[in-house]
Amino acid sequence: MNSLFPLTCSDDLPADRDFYRHLLGLEVAFENDWYVQLRHPRNGAAQMAFVRRDHDSVPEGHRARPAGVIVTVEVDEVDPLHARARELSLPIVQELRDEHWGQRHFITRDPSGLLVDLVQLIPPSAEYASGYAGG
Repeated sequence: MNSLFPLTCSDDLPADRDFYRHLLGLEVAFENDWYVQLRHPRNGAAQMAFVRRDHDSVPEGHRARPAGVIVTVEVDEVDPLHARARELSLPIVQELRDEHWGQRHFITRDPSGLLVDLVQLIPPSAEYASGYAGG
């Protein structure tokens, strides 16, 4: 395998591009009028892309807005991203909270409707710790 990243249908490529640039600091790896691919400046393996919904490469009948998909972005510190999301007036669909399975996170929604779960790993409760490899 050389690469694995989400490709989401978009009605507004610039809005999707800017959402991830401003929130996560992603940079444009490639862009034209129907496709944009983003990557993290320090971790080129962290990528995502958007294709114009009506482009010929998207099979008819599959040009819907994303639904039932959550993209998880694991970060070292989630609190500053939550503050940035608030400053950018991004929709917060799940408030920042700690989970007993070992996550501190919040969920926002990008302009295409894709849910983005920003996660910081924290120690899990004893109940969940045994479920982790090596735990």
